[in-house]
Amino acid sequence: MPKMKTKSGAKKRFALTGTGKIKRKHAYKSHILTKKSTKRKRNLTYSTTVDKTDAANVKEMLQG
Repeated sequence: MPKMKTKSGAKKRFALTGTGKIKRKHAYKSHILTKKSTKRKRNLTYSTTVDKTDAANVKEMLQG
């Protein structure tokens, strides 16, 4: 049986932290930025963790 492949889209979007949590970037920071407030754009800059309800699905996509 062939090896399981990692989903390449997930590989580009998520990273594992040292404690095993999954790090992600915020959406809505790529275009149409003029109507968004400076505060909103600034807060979208920082990364955050994947919610625990989605963590199992993302880990499955990252298994390779």
